[in-house]
Amino acid sequence: QLQLVESGGGLVQPGGSLRLSCVASGATPLGTTFYYHAVGWFRQAPGKEREGVACIASSGRSTNYADSVKGRFTISKDNNKNTAYLEINSLKPEDTAVYYCAAGLFWSLREDEYDYWGQGTQVTVSS
Repeated sequence: QLQLVESGGGLVQPGGSLRLSCVASGATPLGTTFYYHAVGWFRQAPGKEREGVACIASSGRSTNYADSVKGRFTISKDNNKNTAYLEINSLKPEDTAVYYCAAGLFWSLREDEYDYWGQGTQVTVSS
């Protein structure tokens, strides 16, 4: 199975920055590795539905962002390290959420495009 593990979350003050990591291991039942997968980052705030915030193509050459995070979030993918990143700058209290990475064959902000999910990492923005 393709497994994803997020890390890098924590408590940060408003205006601060974090870099989340998503490390992949294994392969799908068809033998497809992380290299061939697009990655999406999603978040779920308390009492809210999960939303897609950023996605990147398998090659790392194409990205897309939710309007609410454009200019502050940067997604990247290092296929040599089997790792995807989400750099978050100018953090706001409303960015508080559990952040998940997901892998799929098509890069999208839609949850249903992704078959493999990590367990999430908590980001809390508070003074």
